[in-house]
Amino acid sequence: MPDKRIHRGPHPADEKLFAREAIGDLQTALADFSLLLTKGYAGKSSLKLVGDRFSLTQRQRLAIMRSACSDEQLARRSQRCLAIKNLASELIAIDGYNLLITVEAAMSGACIFKGRDGCFRDLASIHGTYRKVTETIPAVRLIGEFLKEIDAGRALWFLDSPVSNSGRLKTLIGQLARENNWNWEVELLFSPDAKLKKTAAVVASSDSVILDVCKRWTNLAAEIITKKLPSANVIDLGPEQLLNAWK
Repeated sequence: MPDKRIHRGPHPADEKLFAREAIGDLQTALADFSLLLTKGYAGKSSLKLVGDRFSLTQRQRLAIMRSACSDEQLARRSQRCLAIKNLASELIAIDGYNLLITVEAAMSGACIFKGRDGCFRDLASIHGTYRKVTETIPAVRLIGEFLKEIDAGRALWFLDSPVSNSGRLKTLIGQLARENNWNWEVELLFSPDAKLKKTAAVVASSDSVILDVCKRWTNLAAEIITKKLPSANVIDLGPEQLLNAWK
């Protein structure tokens, strides 16, 4: 069946799965999962253990998995995170789909999860094909306006070439950049992750695999959503006071 979505909005079940009364158990589940990761237990089996204990659905488990991290991961990420105020004139390497889809989701009312590391993440998946939605152009414009506002330097967008419609998205982003005089370049790569892990530029991503390896990164999606989309449906799964209870 073709994908006919016109918004990157919430899943029909999210209103119940992430209702206010469910958040307490989800926060505790995240703390338990993070503790097991800190102690060196395997992620897959630990998530099953925690998920079964709290009778979590697959979608709730996905939110926990994306939001958790070990103490070691948290420390490494914190040490290499560059504050937005320090991005003036810096070269920014953007994890294209990661940033764009998160901002699209926030604009359309989907659940956005604040993880233990402070990153904002969504539950959207493109399944090998990117589909332009109503929020796509406004999201690109919002990203561009924000980078201009903070006086960031040149931005390099990296898109996954195996994902269908990446070429069209590259053309769209390039056109918007030219229209607005943004100093952007858009590149299609078979594996943007490999490039982002090694680049000396400041990486804009919330992908844990990248954050654990890259040299420097910035929490761009969280900053944009917090400052420019105050009505976004942000769910905090990693409050500091709860996580500190284990120490």
